[in-house]
Amino acid sequence: MLNNYMLFLYYIFILYKVLVTLRYLGKGDFYSEVGDLHGISRASVSRIVHEVCVAINSTMENITFPNDADTLRSLKADFFKIAHFPNCVGAIDGTLIPIKGMSGLAEPAFICRKNYCALNIEAVADPNMRFLHINTCFPGASHDAYVLRSSGVPAIMESLPEGGWLLGDSGYPLKEWLLTPFLSPSNPQEEKYNEALSKTRIVVERAFGVLKSRFRCLHSSGGGLRFSPQRCSKVIETCFRLHNTAIIAKVPLRQQGPVQNINRNDVVIANVQGTAQQLMIRVTGLL
Repeated sequence: MLNNYMLFLYYIFILYKVLVTLRYLGKGDFYSEVGDLHGISRASVSRIVHEVCVAINSTMENITFPNDADTLRSLKADFFKIAHFPNCVGAIDGTLIPIKGMSGLAEPAFICRKNYCALNIEAVADPNMRFLHINTCFPGASHDAYVLRSSGVPAIMESLPEGGWLLGDSGYPLKEWLLTPFLSPSNPQEEKYNEALSKTRIVVERAFGVLKSRFRCLHSSGGGLRFSPQRCSKVIETCFRLHNTAIIAKVPLRQQGPVQNINRNDVVIANVQGTAQQLMIRVTGLL
């Protein structure tokens, strides 16, 4: 009986830790407020949030880019339904997550274009706003194009069976597997291409909006994350994984007002690969 009772208390303690973490992720309160609500210290809140996030990230494997032909065909068909853009397997974008407490020599690397410390998060989303890929470790001053080049996305896209395209905004370089808008469309076909690309790609921005509405700790209204950049990265990853869980389970979003996705990098103007440029022109004829 004693062993059963101790096991019961252990499970209650685990549940208690999870509830403390969900409270912090969902509301973005100060540690003192979360601690007062649950009757624990600020230090305990910090430790519990870190422990639970590490546990979730190591066990909840629900952010994976599909690599089998049947799943990719289904993904392309779902994207095609949005605006008739063919061969699309994902929409890519970046978003800025505010963090607090940066100082010293490393601080300038984290100051984003909006003049606050942040992490620049890269993500690929599917038509249902579920994230297929994330990268949470780059400081806010990093350009989207640099984050892309340093991430695992190029290797993933170049090895896809039957190929496929990601859709990005003008902050990304044009690649054979990454299509971006025409900067100055010169005919109706190019304008139609830009419109279809924008309507299809917007799913990733909507996904970011839902993510930040569900987990206010990621939004400036929640006060920003008050951890080291390494711990912030883990907390952000946890929110993405829980977001996917909520999307799969169709958990309704509690309305808390619109959330703006702030991340507008400068337009990439560079020598475009000839084959990629030709690909864009060829796609305009398919729309």
